[in-house]
Amino acid sequence: MTTATAPSPTSTAPTPHQVWKRARGLLIALLILVIAGVTFAAVRSGTNYGHLDPRSADTKGSRAAAELLKARGISVTVATTLDEATTAAGPDTTLLVTGPNLLTPTQQRRLHEATSASTGRTVLIAPGPAAASRLSPGVRTEPHRPVAPLPPSCAFPAARSAGTADMGGVRYTAPDSTATACYPSDGSPSLLILKGRGDGDTVLLGSPDFLRNERLDQQGNASLALQLLGSRPHLVWYLPSLADPSATSDDGSPDNNNDTNAGGNGGEASGEESDFLDLIPSGWLWGTLQLTLAAVLAAIWRGRRLGPLVVERLPVSIRASESAEGRAGLYRKANARERAAESLRAAARTRIARLAGVTAREAHTSDVLLPAVSARTTTTGDDLSTLLFGPAPADDAALVLLAEHLDALEREVRTS
Repeated sequence: MTTATAPSPTSTAPTPHQVWKRARGLLIALLILVIAGVTFAAVRSGTNYGHLDPRSADTKGSRAAAELLKARGISVTVATTLDEATTAAGPDTTLLVTGPNLLTPTQQRRLHEATSASTGRTVLIAPGPAAASRLSPGVRTEPHRPVAPLPPSCAFPAARSAGTADMGGVRYTAPDSTATACYPSDGSPSLLILKGRGDGDTVLLGSPDFLRNERLDQQGNASLALQLLGSRPHLVWYLPSLADPSATSDDGSPDNNNDTNAGGNGGEASGEESDFLDLIPSGWLWGTLQLTLAAVLAAIWRGRRLGPLVVERLPVSIRASESAEGRAGLYRKANARERAAESLRAAARTRIARLAGVTAREAHTSDVLLPAVSARTTTTGDDLSTLLFGPAPADDAALVLLAEHLDALEREVRTS
């Protein structure tokens, strides 16, 4: 006697070749994205400067103004620490402080002591209330106003020569009548010049927009920038940074009493409180929006049907009877008589409705199906309603009996 050997089961797991074919497109796309990112970072490394940086050629940078000053013979030096800025202060030097609000109170007091002792010019970009009180005592700030082309409306020669310029932003009120006030916005000046020792002075600017590359060629911005920053042979362009070692002295924190714009714009004051979205750079917001749009388009592309369903080639063939028995076994194991009864009734209603001349849409509507079936059978209305739309069987025997009655009803309707 020979013993039959059971056939080995067929594996339905994807082979490594199939996995590679499915994933290679995504992997190649990710590889291209990584290579592009590394290349872009390598090209941009060392040249990505911040706002108002005289080395930056971006729209928010100030390289154009620095180059114009150099062309006129003005030496431009970049300082990134307080020690560099205070050491360079002198009678033949203009000290431009792009972010006074980023300085700690101790740094602001040190800077004021150094500049007040010299007879040079100090230009402060948009200092807020606390920074203005320490760097130019007595000056009061007014609420922020939008930047717009404004006439000088003063006798200051540089402003009169430049004419209309993009000013506004933070506005200032002088402590006495000796100060020169220009470019008023709603009655308060956005450019204030305070006389210091000898020929020295301090210039408070409400907005840095006229120094940026994107606006330098508009209105009288270039003329105003050259005259304010080019009055001395040397210009020290001070870019305050939180990485400055002197920032760790005293309280070690910038004076943020609503002085700084939380958007990270190089110390530009806004005079308004910022919310969480203002802390996120605009590039990240646009990037998130583009990724969201790409995800939605990918979902639509993957979700739409490209054509008729394709029969999948299965490793084995299963007869319909075996499939029905398998499903019945699952129903029995889960004790799902209600689900099994509803499946039997729904299939029976669909077949009987076709025989009784009822549309498929109304096959499961008792008001339409029952009268049509009653006309073809001898079963009474209540029994017919219970059979086709009744409650779930109480036990397995009742479920088997229900299946037999449905089968008998279908035969009766077919032969009527």
